[in-house]
Amino acid sequence: MEPTKQTLLIGGLPVDIYSHPTSSSTSTDPVHALFLLHGRFGSAQVEYLVNTTKVIFDESYSSESGGEERKKDLIIVAFDHRNHGARLVDQKRNLAWSEDPAKNNDQHAVDMYTIQTGTAEDVSFLIDHLPSFLYPLGERTIVEWGICGVSLGGHSTWIALAREPRLTLGIPIIGCPDYTKLISQRAQSSRIPFSPPYFPTSFKTYIETHDPAQLAYRAKDASNPFLGKKILVLSGKEDKLVPWVVSAEFVEGLEVGEGFKRVVVEEGAGHECTSGMRREVGLFVRKWLSGAGF
Repeated sequence: MEPTKQTLLIGGLPVDIYSHPTSSSTSTDPVHALFLLHGRFGSAQVEYLVNTTKVIFDESYSSESGGEERKKDLIIVAFDHRNHGARLVDQKRNLAWSEDPAKNNDQHAVDMYTIQTGTAEDVSFLIDHLPSFLYPLGERTIVEWGICGVSLGGHSTWIALAREPRLTLGIPIIGCPDYTKLISQRAQSSRIPFSPPYFPTSFKTYIETHDPAQLAYRAKDASNPFLGKKILVLSGKEDKLVPWVVSAEFVEGLEVGEGFKRVVVEEGAGHECTSGMRREVGLFVRKWLSGAGF
C-alpha cells in the first residue's frame, strides 16, 4: 500500500509527512515520528528516499513480518537539507574538491559540515514545532522521535543523535560520525592541505569541541549523549566515498548502556542504500513500534 503524504509549511520550511493508509485521524494510539534524511545532491523527493519510506511502512505494518505486534503508529518526516531541493541556492557549493575548475569547491570541508549541523538544528526545530502544525487540536501525541539518514543524511543523523536528547533512535546509513577522519582522508586523496584556507583554524576548533567523535561516546555515565539510545549502523564494505574504516573505531567503541546497538557492514555494497539496508531499517523500526524491546 502506498503511504499517505501531506506537506506542511513550518516556519517557512516545507515538510513532507508520510503515514500508513490504515492510520486513522481519529485514532488515539501514541505516535512515533521518524525523520528520514536524503543524501548530497538529492532532495526529500528523491526516489531511493521514497522507496525507503515504503519499505519501512511495509515492514512495520505487515502482519506477515513476524515478531512483536506494533503498539504505536508511525509517521515519517522528510525535508530538504540546506542548499538542496527547494532550498537550493548554489549547486557548486555542494561539490567536493576537483582538479577541474568547473567542478571544484575550495570550501567543500566547511560547506558540507555546516549543512550537516544545520540539518541537526532543523531536526530540533521540527521536534519543537511539528506537533502544533500536525495536531493543532491535540488529536494525537508524538511520544518518541527517531532519525534515519543516507550519506549526507547519515552524517547529519550522527550529529543530531549527539545533540538532541529527545531522539531515542538513530539509523545512520553510509554515514560517518568522525568528520576529521572522513574529510582529512578525502583531502589527502585530493592533494588538499589540512590547513587554512581549506580548513580554517576556527573550523577545526569547532569540530574538536562539537563533533560526535570528540564527545564522551565510550563513557558509561551521563557525559555520553548516546547512552540509552537505540542505534542501527548500516555501511557498505566496499564504500570508497565514506569508507567503513573512518567510522569503525567510533562505532565499535560506542557505548549505549541500556540502549541497543546493531552494526551491519554489508559485503559487496559500495556507497549505496541497498535493498538489504532498507529491510534492516524496516525491521528495526518495527521493533521500535512494538515497545517490546530490542
